[in-house]
Amino acid sequence: MIAIGADHGGFQIKEAVKAYLDSQNIAYQDFGTHSEESVDYPPIAAKVAHAVAGGECEKGILCCGTGIGMSISANKVNGVRASACDNEFCAEMTRRHNNCNCLCMGGRVIDGKKAVELTKIYLETPFEGGRHQRRLDQITAIEQNKL
Repeated sequence: MIAIGADHGGFQIKEAVKAYLDSQNIAYQDFGTHSEESVDYPPIAAKVAHAVAGGECEKGILCCGTGIGMSISANKVNGVRASACDNEFCAEMTRRHNNCNCLCMGGRVIDGKKAVELTKIYLETPFEGGRHQRRLDQITAIEQNKL
C-alpha cells in the first residue's frame, strides 16, 4: 500500500497521482489534505512518514508547493528516506541508488502529468543494492547516532 499526502500547494498533483494509482489498481491511503484550503504540511508529512516507517505502507508520496518542505519533514522520522524530485532521472536514482521510500514533489514546480510520470518511475524502479547498500547502512548509523 502507498501512503499519500499533500498540503494545499500539492493538492492538485496528489489528485492526479491518486487517479493514476486507481487506474493501476494500486492500493493507497490518503492522509490529506482534501482541498486547496491552506494547511500546514509538517503534520501530513509526519502521518505519511510514520505509516511508511512503521510498515503500514510500503512507500510514501508527498506533495507540497516544491516538495522540499515535505521532504525535510518526512526525513525527521527514523527509517524514512524522502527525496524531492522534479525530473525523471532523479525519480529513478532516488530508488535505484538510495532506495528512497518516500517521493516528494511540488505542485508549483511540476504539473499533474509530470507527477504521474515521476510516480510511475518511482514505483517501478528497483533498488540496485550492492555498493549502495553500504551507504544506506551509513545513513542508518547516522539515525542511530553511531556515525
